[in-house]
Amino acid sequence: MQLPIHTHVLANGLRLVISPDRTAPIVAVNVWYHVGSANERPGRTGFAHLFEHMLFQGSEHVAANEHFELVQRAGGTVNGSTWIERTNYYETVPSHQLALALWLEADRMGRLLPAMTQEKLDTQRDVVKNERRWSVDNQPYGTWWERLPALAFPPEHPFHHSLIGSMEDLDAALLDDVKEFFATWYTPDNAVLTIVGDVDVADAVSLASSTFGGIPRGPGRPATPSTDIAPRVGSWIRDVVEDDVMVPRVYLAFRTPPFGTPLHAAAAITTAVLGSGKGSRLHQRLVREQQLATSAVAYTFDLARGSDLLILEVTARAGVDAATLESAVAGEVDALAREGCTASDIERAVALTTTEFVTSMQSAQARADRLSQYATYLGDPALLNSQVARLDAVDADAVTQFARAWLGTDNRVSLVFVPRAGTEAVA
Repeated sequence: MQLPIHTHVLANGLRLVISPDRTAPIVAVNVWYHVGSANERPGRTGFAHLFEHMLFQGSEHVAANEHFELVQRAGGTVNGSTWIERTNYYETVPSHQLALALWLEADRMGRLLPAMTQEKLDTQRDVVKNERRWSVDNQPYGTWWERLPALAFPPEHPFHHSLIGSMEDLDAALLDDVKEFFATWYTPDNAVLTIVGDVDVADAVSLASSTFGGIPRGPGRPATPSTDIAPRVGSWIRDVVEDDVMVPRVYLAFRTPPFGTPLHAAAAITTAVLGSGKGSRLHQRLVREQQLATSAVAYTFDLARGSDLLILEVTARAGVDAATLESAVAGEVDALAREGCTASDIERAVALTTTEFVTSMQSAQARADRLSQYATYLGDPALLNSQVARLDAVDADAVTQFARAWLGTDNRVSLVFVPRAGTEAVA
């Protein structure tokens, strides 16, 4: 797979990545800002995510929610998301509507503050607090995604705190915070604009230059909090949480080399060996053979600085207790390290991982998002073209060595959810 990739940097520092594809009359626009929850300061957790909501509340020439209306009226789709190290915004539109999508993104990058009001902040604060209630506080197992990083990273580390933030910190957010956050991070020299689809490269560069070129550089970003951390946890950390759930669930996490480092491909294939698909070791042993679990999956956070996390997530079958499940999950990890990865394991995992990657690249928006990711984290979007080769190069010995080096008992974090007393499901 070799995607055509063209790069260009505007005078104001905005990095352009353009990948033409004339197979369908659509174009994907994708903007990554290199700011996420890791950049939040104490007392303002959840601010990066809150700010994502604020960016859909209008800008100087766009009314609140009009961004959605204009894109959807043009036949397109639009959304945004926040993660630990970045925030992104994206549209997919008919190719003759590229100018509209770029103008909307440029208007909020360059002219957001005139439209910011206390009323909009209060409204979006309530929206985010409700999102926290339904997706975290009142969702079975919902607190895992703030509990697990809090166990894996120490309190002073920028990956430790909750991405969605606490109610207290959301309440404390001020309009001046919004203005300061925007002026600091939402600048062209802290962004990547990727355009993928039915475009001519020269036309796209010209259009992006005329739309974004007048936006001034930022005043300079503050030093990013250090993400340096010991490569391994140093012990086996465990936490057991009583929750309103019917059956136990185990999250077993490991610190692993960051996204973009040479060992990350081995982490990806090891993840697939253990928990991707019904042919994975965890599914075969724990779901099919031993019937201890109803589901078993594995994934990585793809963090690019300090340390990444590899996570196994296994949900118990009714009647199976948490200790039995946790021991069985750890036993499969130990078996991989002790006995090694087999030829059939590696053949399945590499095929599955590369197929999923190539299949995802058929979507213009997914391709744009990946190009933005490689440009933002690694400084070179063309590295995307060698991703399949990196995955293909991982062999059984590499997975075995990775498991022995990174999945040991000195590098484990267990988060175990158990039903509150009296709520266990009966087998």
